[in-house]
Amino acid sequence: MKVYLSRRGMMQVATTIALGAPAVAATLEVKQWPIAEGPDTPKLCLGVGDGGRATGDQEGAGMRRIKQLGVDYVLGGGPRIPWQETDLRARIERFKAGGLTLCNLMIGGFPNTIYGRPRRDEEIEKVIQSIRAAGKAGLPVVEYNFYAHRAMEGYYEETGRAGAGYTAFAYDRMKNLPPLPHEGAHSAEELWTNITYFLKAVVPVAEESGVRLALHPNDPPAPLSRGSEQIMGTVAGWKRLIEIVPSPANGITFDCGVTKEMGEDPVEVCRYFADRDRVNHVHFRNVRVQKPFEKYAEVFPDEGEVDMFGVMKELVRQKYAGIIYPEHPRALDYDRQQPGFRAGYPGGGGYAGIVYNVAYARAMLQAALAL
Repeated sequence: MKVYLSRRGMMQVATTIALGAPAVAATLEVKQWPIAEGPDTPKLCLGVGDGGRATGDQEGAGMRRIKQLGVDYVLGGGPRIPWQETDLRARIERFKAGGLTLCNLMIGGFPNTIYGRPRRDEEIEKVIQSIRAAGKAGLPVVEYNFYAHRAMEGYYEETGRAGAGYTAFAYDRMKNLPPLPHEGAHSAEELWTNITYFLKAVVPVAEESGVRLALHPNDPPAPLSRGSEQIMGTVAGWKRLIEIVPSPANGITFDCGVTKEMGEDPVEVCRYFADRDRVNHVHFRNVRVQKPFEKYAEVFPDEGEVDMFGVMKELVRQKYAGIIYPEHPRALDYDRQQPGFRAGYPGGGGYAGIVYNVAYARAMLQAALAL
């Protein structure tokens, strides 16, 4: 077994070496290598499809490819609401058989709740049933969105280093698009009223069920999206959200990339929410920003403006023990050359890009844990 001194341990050795060997031995802070994830550390995760096709005969192969990267946790999209405990347990057991822990499912299917329309109470009751089912099945995190409209029309592919694909966004491409008939246009205060009604109904149930809710920020954080304002498109909005129903069950998905897209400091924002125990999930990616909110590109994690190591160190310092998703892989030639390859976003990649992201995030995590 190899052991290494932490930075603190080396400093202690430097200051006490003159005192003799016994004093030095007493101050050594030794860490076992390799430094691994544990119950009290952050843990890397991937989407259930990030190992390739995740259905039918190929599901086992996809799980194996995820496990080969040293990743033990997965997340995915949930079934139609209301969720059933038996179905969730079956999903959890299926992944458990492949050595993976299902730890987060995205819930959706409540547009009347978002828009404040009739029959929203029926939807909310289905969400409540789903949260209770998640708690009984042992699913710790339920993630959700509260978009009036997601500004994806502003996405396009940008060419990055050596021809790799980046996912770029330009507000000018979509800022004049009209509202869609089935969505309409909604003000921020209207949406705040609607989400307050929703949270007051579901957060107490999540608390009772041992489930944490994670609201994903508006991404892209465009100022206006087909006529609708975006309540989760600013850090001020994130702060307002967690005060509506003060509870660890009412938290956010902290996305350091989105944080930088809004012109904010990801380390400081991470500290604010983690210090209040409101970070219930983490997305770990990097961006270059030309104009906050309006023009940026998602790039490789090693070349953007986010202090990725700073973010990881802050999560470790705050004793965050949830999952971190190194998402949105960049488009590499190797992935593009695979038969049937299809990117999730313009300039997005596949398994080779995922391997790069995981390796980078693992190095950041091990380095942060070694301090």
